[in-house]
Amino acid sequence: MTTGLTYDHDGLPRCGWCAGVAAYPAYHDQEWGFPVDDDTRLFEKLCLEGFQSGLSWRTILTKRPAFRAAFAHFDIERVAAFTESDVLRLLADAGIVRHRGKIEAVINNARRALEMRARHGSLGAFFWQYEPDPVHSPPPQTVSTCAESVALSKALKKLGWKFVGPTTVYAFMQAMGMINDHVPGCIAREPVDSARAQFVRPQGSGAHDC
Repeated sequence: MTTGLTYDHDGLPRCGWCAGVAAYPAYHDQEWGFPVDDDTRLFEKLCLEGFQSGLSWRTILTKRPAFRAAFAHFDIERVAAFTESDVLRLLADAGIVRHRGKIEAVINNARRALEMRARHGSLGAFFWQYEPDPVHSPPPQTVSTCAESVALSKALKKLGWKFVGPTTVYAFMQAMGMINDHVPGCIAREPVDSARAQFVRPQGSGAHDC
């Protein structure tokens, strides 16, 4: 992602990565960085970050409606029940990224997500344990991993999750509001800070699995 600010047609300052991509401002202003605790949304965000690996986020965001239709709107129980026939169906779906490893990873991760729910109460309760301390965080958009993303990646891999490397996990943490990585001066930075201040972190049972 490009650091600094950009000014779109409305003249408002946004993170530099919004420049020149029509689909980005709405996603940036309304979603990116705002805290999430809903399991379905968390599962979707982590799956889409896995699909983004090696590609541009623009591609994934453009295809997101097709991904939602293809993967039962990321309903964890429904995706966990997918079979090889679903894999073949998805490989034939031109609306999504047709990568067998990533498709199979989503199905695998849905099954691991059910296990996580059973053990921790929710995905949110598990993920939010790894929230970095903002006091010691680096300046926005200057790193692609952090100690917490490395730890969460390690924990997820230990639990059998796929396509959850530290960079993918860091992008997930940015997207789901565990980190406010909007740059200073960006119109979304203060609203995200406010949302994070009011956000009640989900609680569950169990400690870090790493």
